[in-house]
Order: sequence, then structure tokens, then C-alpha cells
Amino acid sequence: PRLLSQFFFADERVTRVVAEINGLDAELDPQQYLVLLNQLHLSQAHLLAVLERIMEECIPTQRHSRDYLVKFPEELLVDNLGNHMLFAAECLLAGTFLEMEESDGAQLRPQARNLLCSLELVRTVLREQSLSQPNSYPEPVRAVLIQFDRLFAEFELSYVSSLVAVKSPDEIFRQQEIIVLFCETVERALHLGYLTQEMIDGYEPLLMFTIPRLAIISGLLIYPEGPLSLERSPEEMSRVFSPFYNLLKKIRDLLRVLSAEELCLLERSLCTAE
Repeated sequence: PRLLSQFFFADERVTRVVAEINGLDAELDPQQYLVLLNQLHLSQAHLLAVLERIMEECIPTQRHSRDYLVKFPEELLVDNLGNHMLFAAECLLAGTFLEMEESDGAQLRPQARNLLCSLELVRTVLREQSLSQPNSYPEPVRAVLIQFDRLFAEFELSYVSSLVAVKSPDEIFRQQEIIVLFCETVERALHLGYLTQEMIDGYEPLLMFTIPRLAIISGLLIYPEGPLSLERSPEEMSRVFSPFYNLLKKIRDLLRVLSAEELCLLERSLCTAE
């Protein structure tokens, strides 16, 4: 159950697979080479997962901030992002610039080198600690973990920023505005009886359609200064809504001519229509 013991055996697996890859002629046995590469990927992912748990146990209050993750596109926020970063660093150090311009890769190589050197130091220190005192984390161990955590976060941010357009502070604020709009829409719908708490607690599938529809009406009529404000230019709106700027204006103009009773009837119909 001890994390340092788990790290020792996870590190052993990585070392063993690397040794097998180094001793294999990939041209003579390409299928076995691919099998070993997959094993390496899985064993490294397990090693990083154990290391993450060790850092949470050893340096929970000294972890480098990961607030920058909110800037990343949602499709990148996957469980194996850390393992992908490690693979990217190895490729950069080997002179292989996957998914990016050579000039960008050259700029990232020093960071990749520092990260991988730090990881090797962490592996050495934790192996020694697991064989001597597997129940404690002395200051030298904590120091190398803090350094590795910082270098990993810095490389992750730099690497992803070189590949994709990360969200600006304005875009993050607009996204938060949409979250607030949806929350207020749900609160209003519950108050007016359009939705029930049981529907929300039971994850009623219809809500995936109902809440966005009601949010559009709320954003155009009830909270006109929010993220659906048409007083802004399309460029100032969230990218979720900006492509539909002209359509939203037409919808707003139609909604304005409805009476209170007609608006209520419309909203109720949106809660049932498919």
C-alpha cells in the first residue's frame, strides 16, 4: 500500500520495457516494436499516476498552480494529458518536432531537456528512498518533487500554447458569463415551474435541449446585459454565440412582440418539444 513501494515497481516496469526496446531491431520485428511502444506508453502513464499521488501526499500545499488549464480547449483536458506531455518532451529532445514548426520546437527543447532531466532525478531519488525509508519524505525528496512539478507545469503551458490558441482572459470571462446565465435560467425555470428539481437530480435527457433554449430567451429578454447582449459586436461575444448574431437579433425582435402570456406559453412549449 505504500506509495513509494508502488513507485519502485512502476519504475521497474518502465526500465524493463525501455531495455527491451533498446535491444530490439525495429526493422526486423516491427510488430513487436509497436507492442513494446504501447507497453511503454501504459507503464509511463502508470508511473506518472503514482508520482502524482506521491506529490499530493508529500507537497500538497507546494504544488505549482494549474490555473492555466482553464485556458486550454476542452478537448485537450483528458486523463492522459500528462503522459502526452512526457512523450512530446522526449520527441523534442530527440529532434522530432511533432505537430509544430521546427522553430517552435527548437525554442521548447531546453524546457524539454530540463523536464526530462528532472524526471530522471526524481526517479533516482524516489527509488533510493523506497529502498531505505519508504514511509517518509525528507527535505531533499520534497525539493526534487517541487522542482519537477514546476518544470512539468511550465513545459505543459508552453507546449500547448505553441500548438493551439489558448483562451484569453476575456474569453474565460465570457465563458463564465454563460455559466452564470445557465444557472440563472435554471433557477428561474424552477421558480416558474417549467422544470422540477427531480428532473435535474435525475439528469433528465430532455434538459440538454430545454435549458439552452430557455437560456437564449433569458439572455435576450431577462438578462439583456449578459453574454447574449446584442449591444456588443459579434467579435465581443462568446464564440459560442457570435456565429448566430444576426439570427439572435431576429429572435429578440420576435420575442419583444409577445405578451407575457404568450411568452410563458412559448417557454413551456420549449420544455416539452423535442
